Amino acid sequence: MRPRIICHMMTAVDGKITGQFMDTEAASIVNQEYERTNNLYNPQAWLCGRVTTDENFTFYHKPEINENASPVPEGDFVAIGDAPMYYVSVDASGKIGWQSNELKYEGRPTAHIIEVLTGKASNAYKDFLRRMNISYIIAGEDTLNCTLASEKLYELFGIETLMVSGGGYINGSFLNEGLIDELSLVIAPVTDCASDTVTLFERADYLPKKAPVEFSLLAVEKLANDGIWLRYNVKR
Repeated sequence: MRPRIICHMMTAVDGKITGQFMDTEAASIVNQEYERTNNLYNPQAWLCGRVTTDENFTFYHKPEINENASPVPEGDFVAIGDAPMYYVSVDASGKIGWQSNELKYEGRPTAHIIEVLTGKASNAYKDFLRRMNISYIIAGEDTLNCTLASEKLYELFGIETLMVSGGGYINGSFLNEGLIDELSLVIAPVTDCASDTVTLFERADYLPKKAPVEFSLLAVEKLANDGIWLRYNVKR
């Protein structure tokens, strides 16, 4: 059992998800529509990767860890199991320097933070999360196991609808494991022609090559300021 997973993203017309285009008025207006459409799904959680978290929320603050901390209990740590909203942060090695156990963003409900770690995360980092009262789950030994993470988010926190809104590699990892049920794509009418920024889906080098993923169109909607909202089911 796992949540229904929607990959909900805003892109430029060339499929880029970061870059200078994000600073334009066109993208700013369409971003309001991105938030509106996100809320229509009534999710219990949204998920991003470490880079997205550091660049937008923690600004590369270093965690205050104690290298001499006593060994923490094995397994996962549920600090709050009934929060109205969760922010799920994929942080395989344990590097993010949180200063609170909750996140406030745009008009979304205040979210309790869940860290998704792998076996590479140190005891000292897990001790830091426990002292901060931040939940964490272990999903994979050396690399992220998205399937296991999804199952734990459902089982331990009751998350039934999860919005994946990460960088290209996080999105690609969930797609690679066949976990994305719907693609919700908000397109801003702008591009900066950059060749050094990531696209909607990227494949990490350690992931196996798989056949191209096909989609079936659910709906098309024109948004404010010439934006477009595309919804697709993922063909199995």
